[in-house]
Amino acid sequence: MLNFQIHTDSDVPASKQLFAQIQFAIASGQYPTGHRLPSTRQLAMITGLHRNTISKVYQNLEEKGLVESVAGSGIYVKNPELETTIDSPTGANSNLIQETIDNLLEQGCNLTEIRELLIEEIDWRLRCQEKVIITVPRRDLSAGEIMHQELTESLKISVDLVTLEKLSELLEETNFGTLITNRYFLKEVLEIVPANSFRIIPVDIYDYSKELAMIKKLPSQARLGIVSLSESTLKIAESIVRSQRGEDILVLTAPQRDRNRLMTVIRNAHTIITGPSSYDSVKEALASVKADLIRLPEIICSDKYISPKSISLLKKELLH
Repeated sequence: MLNFQIHTDSDVPASKQLFAQIQFAIASGQYPTGHRLPSTRQLAMITGLHRNTISKVYQNLEEKGLVESVAGSGIYVKNPELETTIDSPTGANSNLIQETIDNLLEQGCNLTEIRELLIEEIDWRLRCQEKVIITVPRRDLSAGEIMHQELTESLKISVDLVTLEKLSELLEETNFGTLITNRYFLKEVLEIVPANSFRIIPVDIYDYSKELAMIKKLPSQARLGIVSLSESTLKIAESIVRSQRGEDILVLTAPQRDRNRLMTVIRNAHTIITGPSSYDSVKEALASVKADLIRLPEIICSDKYISPKSISLLKKELLH
């Protein structure tokens, strides 16, 4: 689990440090749906920030659709609309079905109507399997490219990539399908897509727990390189690392496609963390200057960007 730490000597504002850490905890599943976040008082004691600053961070998270405030109770990770849920054991599934039917009966439906509702829902989901689309904002198209690569390899089905800005045009052409997006962008997708059209499934990202544990053990003044296709991933990663180590280590980042910055990372970093989609490019860049380096950096390839749990759920949802 991520430990909240704020470094006052960092160039990144304290509120942005905290926002990035909580956002990452939610997107990676460390804070699951329904999880109660620490109170502003608790976080003030942990981080040293003023409670008004923490309240503003929580307000920003709520505006993003990631959390919701429950009067008299606290701040909770929001249960996204239309979210796929984890399969439970057979007995629990049976109980859930019974409870669902009982609730519908209490609302005035009869068994025939309930059967028609269930059949309609199942048929709709089966139709939605016919067209699977990944959608992200244009500003983070590279993250969509990573998701597209991983889902194509994992699901072995045709998957399209469409930016959020192009969704309206897509909706004019087709009435149903499955939209997959990073949990970061779920609220933006829901604001565009009308109800009962496309099935929307948010995915969690990998929690990078192994990498974070390794970073905590790096010696003081170590130089850490981070390489990714996604610029936004680099910004979040840098913020998370600085929140854990402050200025104690030097963080160098490079988008995979920026050859100059990539070579700077290769030549200066002691350790480089990269994702599967960028690993070959990093190895190739290292090989091109290997003879000129006195000390070769250690290259660590992280697990896939999309969490294993989300991949498993998508397989159950989309594969017959």
